[in-house]
Amino acid sequence: MRRLMTSRGGQAEQTGRVLRFCPVLCVPWLCSVIVMMFCCFSDGAFAQQASSIINSKHNLSASGPGAIRAVAEQEVCIFCHTPHNAAPIQPLWNRNVPVNVYTPYASSSLQARPGQPTGSSKLCLSCHDGTIAVGSVLSRSQPIAMAGGITTLPPGQGNLGTDLSDDHPVSFRYDATLSAQDPKIKSPSQLPPAVKLDRNQELQCTSCHDPHNDANGKFLVMNNANSQLCNACHQPQDTNIAAHAACASCHQMHSAPSGALLLRGVNASETCLKCHSSQPSDWPGENVAPDLLKLSRHYRPPERGPMIPEEGPTPGGQANPGPQDITCASCHESHTMQTGLASAPMISPKLGQVSGVNGAGALVPTAQFQYEVCFKCHGDVPVVASRITRQIVQNNTRLEFAPSAVSFHPVQAAGKNSDVPSLRGGLTTASLIYCTDCHSSDSGSTAGGTGPAGPHGSNSPPLLVARYDTLDGTTESANAYALCYRCHDRASILGNESFSGHAKHIVDQRTPCSVCHDAHGISSTQGNTTNHAHLINFDTTVVRPDSVTGRLEYRSTGPRSGLCYLTCHNVPHSPASYPGNDLGVGQAIHPPPGPITPTEPTTQPALRKQPRLQRFQQSVAPPSATPRAGAPTPALTAPTARPGAPR
Repeated sequence: MRRLMTSRGGQAEQTGRVLRFCPVLCVPWLCSVIVMMFCCFSDGAFAQQASSIINSKHNLSASGPGAIRAVAEQEVCIFCHTPHNAAPIQPLWNRNVPVNVYTPYASSSLQARPGQPTGSSKLCLSCHDGTIAVGSVLSRSQPIAMAGGITTLPPGQGNLGTDLSDDHPVSFRYDATLSAQDPKIKSPSQLPPAVKLDRNQELQCTSCHDPHNDANGKFLVMNNANSQLCNACHQPQDTNIAAHAACASCHQMHSAPSGALLLRGVNASETCLKCHSSQPSDWPGENVAPDLLKLSRHYRPPERGPMIPEEGPTPGGQANPGPQDITCASCHESHTMQTGLASAPMISPKLGQVSGVNGAGALVPTAQFQYEVCFKCHGDVPVVASRITRQIVQNNTRLEFAPSAVSFHPVQAAGKNSDVPSLRGGLTTASLIYCTDCHSSDSGSTAGGTGPAGPHGSNSPPLLVARYDTLDGTTESANAYALCYRCHDRASILGNESFSGHAKHIVDQRTPCSVCHDAHGISSTQGNTTNHAHLINFDTTVVRPDSVTGRLEYRSTGPRSGLCYLTCHNVPHSPASYPGNDLGVGQAIHPPPGPITPTEPTTQPALRKQPRLQRFQQSVAPPSATPRAGAPTPALTAPTARPGAPR
């Protein structure tokens, strides 16, 4: 039997068929093999996964396929691991650990409280925070030279920096207590095998990414088609809109422009416009972008940095951030939006389970009625002021539309006036309407157009579906008051069916509807049924107190009759009554004692050729009097579009 003796040099000693290896050579060799297996192979799938890292961006050797690679270094694993002189960190870490203080992710909607990065996340950041040279490894006395003179990770999505507030949170404990606090995430017991927490049950970068396996793209631990990876932790949302079910269509997990919202745009609106515009998209939706450029719009281009999670005005007396904070998310909850229709006053499924403010002024987490969504901004914390100077000033539409209000358009409840002969076919005094029957796109389906419906934008302020002229001196036409004529039959109005002086005021005197009527309503906290029935709330830039009695007042005296104490177009009503006598218009019961010299208000355009007093006298002249030359003869055709249809 042949025996080979081993020297201190590490030769093998063979006795029979037994081999013994000197520890001096055995340990380093074995460690190198283990490290190579760890780096190149994952979960035992040797051959397949070995090729995946070699052909991935994490192969930083000279043979790597990515733009970031070494000039000459051939070892693949050395950029992270080494069998010798490793840091006292598993697994045989070959890099310095960052000592930076990071800005962690923070959001008031997050029950977890991520702190400074720990565990594998901090190891990942030794490259991905961009502060340590890519080629700086512990096992080499000099950094490995990288192609193109690259030192630290170049700017881009892979370089997260030290501000992690715009990245998906890591290094927080994900346990049953957390999932019980937040119903939108799953219990850790439901996580699929591919999604792993660390030994401290913390979610780390490696919960979503496998640095050795790029088979799923972006080194993900599982395929994210149909949001499978996202839904491993997050409860799937209730939406039947395909694009909204795909998390990645709206969200960006790293270096998100929005900050904590993790959106692909600087805010919700900019994110929505990536699909809801004419720009190319994998998920093209209705193009609302043109509406957002119109004269009146629910949109303001972002002029500041990333937004905090709470967007838009807050009800309940809290500080109002202002109209610049209004985004699509103020009215739409994208994760729960559905296709379908609804009828007034129910909320459209296209808005989703969005929050609102109810008729009592209380915040509700899920609005039931459309007007509750509107009240978030146009109720107790109104973001816009009235465009018309009124006798009674009220910007809280919640109070104006309240069932207890003196008179109102039927948004929250059916109107109080049972005698409205001008209502067009299909509408009755029991009908309810949406806010968006008046406030909506002027080119959308509500307006009879082909564009998207909804209050995105209109060229008819204030965001009206049709034209509504409020300038005194407006010539009556189907177009000038198209908004009113959508519900109120033009022939009935100009035929004086409900008010004996409508035609005289609107046509002859060119007085807009808005001079007498406040379209939303009059709150019961300010008005009463005697003085403010029929939406009466005068425009005080046109109507002033009566020069004889000093009163500025309307008084209802019964069905289709009343008295007006006021001065309008320099003509005193001291008072004027209607229906009055056979003149068909209000009669001045107490005319002024002396002649009146009319003057044109300097703030009004010179639209009329005759003094106002002369025109008024002609308007109340007996039927035998000569009509005013050039008086317009109104066409009595009405538009066919009618609000109240399901949406």
